[in-house]
This record gives sequence, structure tokens and C-alpha cells, in this order.
Amino acid sequence: MLSVQGISKRYGDVVALDDASFDVQPGRIVGFLGRNGAGKTTTMRCVFGLVTPDAGTITYNGEPLTHATRQRFGYMPEERGLYPKMKVHEQLVHFGRLSGMSASTASDSATKWLDHLDLADRADSKVEDLSHGNQQRVQLAAAIVHDPEVLVLDEPFAGLDPIGVDSLTEVLHEFSANGAAILFSSHQLDLVEDVCEDIAVVHQGHIVMRGDLDELKAAAEYRRLEVDVDGGPWVPSGDDVQEVVVGTSRHAIVPSYVTVDELLHEARTAGTITRFSFEAPGLADLFRQAVNDD
Repeated sequence: MLSVQGISKRYGDVVALDDASFDVQPGRIVGFLGRNGAGKTTTMRCVFGLVTPDAGTITYNGEPLTHATRQRFGYMPEERGLYPKMKVHEQLVHFGRLSGMSASTASDSATKWLDHLDLADRADSKVEDLSHGNQQRVQLAAAIVHDPEVLVLDEPFAGLDPIGVDSLTEVLHEFSANGAAILFSSHQLDLVEDVCEDIAVVHQGHIVMRGDLDELKAAAEYRRLEVDVDGGPWVPSGDDVQEVVVGTSRHAIVPSYVTVDELLHEARTAGTITRFSFEAPGLADLFRQAVNDD
């Protein structure tokens, strides 16, 4: 288990992290969420020793992290961490060797993952000659070429087309099924909701929500309501009702103690109900509530 306990980090007057704690269990995929500047990247860099926290500890299986331990981790930074003029296969072998693999084993693994990620035909291409999406796939391959026990991915879905998203999702599920602990950040909450089992939400350096996603949804003290009356969206009245507008869509967040019968009665007084949905909140709703993003 990767355990982050009470880590804090300041940059001058800026508090990047403040007593942040969460765990990443073996075989689990954790979505690490937060607004820009919330502390996600700083946390990931602390895991790999690129940033030293001012306080707190990060351990793996109860032991402090060492260089040897981190060789068993895979890291995919948000910023491109590849050599642009080096050939793809050669580059993956290089990263495999840095993680302690022999040259032949690294070469075999590089070939396997390039084939798995539909990049076999680009093995001898320079990274700078690839599209942004294919560079992202190579970045992923570099993170997993040594078969890591822990995967830490910073915005891995950025720039990927739907096929690329499917490939990455398949890889994450493959590694988690084999017992890897996976932590990844993304602003694409719909993708996170489809992929992850657990979440940790960081806001202004604090972890404000963490745990099993399904359990957090079920335990929420509010529900997501979507109603169309006479063909258009309708929101019930009341000070305890929150209207949420995202683009052209519109729904309401209502307290969980409000009954379906009460809502149906009020909606019927407004017109003919053409759609009615009353369910546990989605990840986007949980996130908005956690960071007070109205």
C-alpha cells in the first residue's frame, strides 16, 4: 500500500499542501482530483522525491521510500518527460534499464507494450515526429515498461482520442487486476468515474473527500434530480435546492430526505412530466460539493 500521511509543503507564502493524507491500496485505482493549483502535482512529485515535503511521511508497505523502492514505481508526468530526438523503442529500453531491467528484458518489454498500445509501426520513429496523442502513449509505455507495482499518472488522458482513452483504461485495469496500486489525476471527471474505484479530492492543499466512490455516492446527504416538464428542464422550489447549470444542461441537487412523491406532486403542478430521474449524485456533483464550487 502507498500511504501519504500528513504531508505539508509551502513555497514561500504559498501553501501547496496542508496535512494531506490518503492511501492507495493494492489492486485499486484512485482518482486524485482537484482544481488547478490544488496540490495534486506537488503530491505526486513528493512520492518520487522530486519535491521534499516540509512535514509528513510517504511510505510503501509501511516502509519509507528509497531509490530502490521508487524503481518499482511508474510515473507519468503531466509535462512531457521524453527525449524528443530519441527513437521510441530505444527510449523505452533506456527507461527500462534505469529501472533495473537487463537490456534484453527491457527490449522485449518495450516491444510488447508498443504492440499493445498500437505503436509497433512507430518503434523506429523519433518522438518529436509523433502526434501528441501517440507521444502520450509512448509516455505511458515509459511508465509501465518495467511492470511497476505502483503507477502514478498525472493527467494521463490529456490529448488522447477515444481509442487512446480505451487503450489507457484497459492498461489501468490490467495493472490493477495484477495487484498494482494506481493513482491518477484528471480533470475529465466522466472518465475518472468510469475508471476509478476510489477518489481523493484535494482543495487548497487539504484532502476534503476520500474513499470508495460508490460508498461516497450512497452516503451523500443529497440526490441528483433531473426533471423535464412540458419538454423543458424544471427545478423545484426551496432554499435547500441547488440548481446546477453545465453548458446547456440543467439539473438540481436536493436533500436526500425529500421524497419522490413530494417532487412528483410539485412537478405535476407545473405541467406534464416528460422525464424524471432521482438518483445518487455523480462524481461531478460530489466534486462540486467538496470544493464548494457552486
